[in-house]
Order: sequence, then C-alpha cells, then structure tokens
Amino acid sequence: MNTIIYDSRFNANDWFGIIGLCLGIFIIYILPSRFPRKLSILFCLCGVTFGTLADHYIGTVPKSLYDTGNTSDFDFADVPALLMYGPYSYLFFYLYNLFKIKINTIPLYILSWALVSTFIEWLGDLMGVFHYKNGYWLGISFMIYLLIHSFWVIFFHFLVSVQAKEKC
Repeated sequence: MNTIIYDSRFNANDWFGIIGLCLGIFIIYILPSRFPRKLSILFCLCGVTFGTLADHYIGTVPKSLYDTGNTSDFDFADVPALLMYGPYSYLFFYLYNLFKIKINTIPLYILSWALVSTFIEWLGDLMGVFHYKNGYWLGISFMIYLLIHSFWVIFFHFLVSVQAKEKC
C-alpha cells in the first residue's frame, strides 16, 4: 500500500500533540495526588493503550478508516498525539474519583466525557491530526468514546475492589 503524504512540514498537527501532551502532564503535576503511584501509572497507560489500539485497529488495513499525522504511516511525529491520551485518561479517573460519581449519574459522566473527547478530536481534525476516509466520521468516534469510557468505569470499580481486598 502506498503511503499518503498529507503534510511535510512541522505545523499545527504536530503542535496539537505536543501542546496537548505538555498541558496534560502539567495538569497531572499540579493536581493533588489521589491514587497510589502504580494506579496513577495504570490510569495513564489506559489512555495510551486504548488510543493506540483504536488508532491502529481502525486506522490500518483492511479497515483504514482514518490516518493520523503527516502521513498514512506511523512516524515519530505521531508519538506526542498518542501519548497525550495518557494524561487525558488519568484526568477521567481522577475526576470520577474526586466527584464520587454515583451509579445513577455514571451515564451522564460517560456521556459528558464522550462529548469532550469528540470535541477534542474535532479540534485535532481542524489542526490536521486526523484524516478521515472510507466513510468514517466524528459520530463513529463518539460511539467508540462511549464504549471506551464505559469500560473505564467498570475497570475503575474492578481496581478499587482489588485494592480494597489487598488492604484486608
């Protein structure tokens, strides 16, 4: 398959990932600690892992529904955009824990984050980070965000129950 080159300069799409990553790290740094270090790392890895899996599963052959960055191939310029999912997921778990989201408000929390995620992706699309193709559109991403954030809530409760058992 031939590589598609969308851009050959360092510009807005590259800055989007770098600024997003730096802003996310700064936010994590200034927030008071809520979790043990191993959980904090795990929460950051959730975002990077799910973002990478989604980008490579949806964005590669045979589906190839979108490309990220300057080319259709993965390159070093894509790394900051993938890593910025880490602080993002940490913030998801942090706020979930901080606000002590109740079972009846979990759907609203998930919906809110799916909307925020879609908005951030839309900004990334405007900056040239994403290049949709083969019928892919932002509404599909919204549905994926609903699914991923739902899984994250389940995962959070699983980890809390495991951590509670370790303390006994």
